[in-house]
Amino acid sequence: MSTTSVIVIIVVAVVVVALVAGALLLMRKRRAHQRVEAEGIRARATEQEFEVGQREARADEIAARSRAAKGEADAKAAQADQLAQQAHVHRGDAADSRADLDKEWERADKVDPDTKSGHASE
Repeated sequence: MSTTSVIVIIVVAVVVVALVAGALLLMRKRRAHQRVEAEGIRARATEQEFEVGQREARADEIAARSRAAKGEADAKAAQADQLAQQAHVHRGDAADSRADLDKEWERADKVDPDTKSGHASE
């Protein structure tokens, strides 16, 4: 082999080694950059974790208050239904009592000799 061929082979080998080394160096730098970027993303996510946790806790609190209010409203509605039922029964009793009382007034008017045409004079 001639000296020129050996020099060309050595130069090509050095260039190939330099290219491979450069590629490896670029890959390392890229990976290092990606690690730094990932760490930044994680840091921002960690900062947001507390705020998101507070929002979730607030949502849970409001949902619990909503369930409690609904329970109270359901209890009040049941109580209102029960009171309406009692009022209906009492109205019926009162109507019966009123009818009985009116009959007594009429009977008194019929018995009273001083009333004219079934009604007392005022």
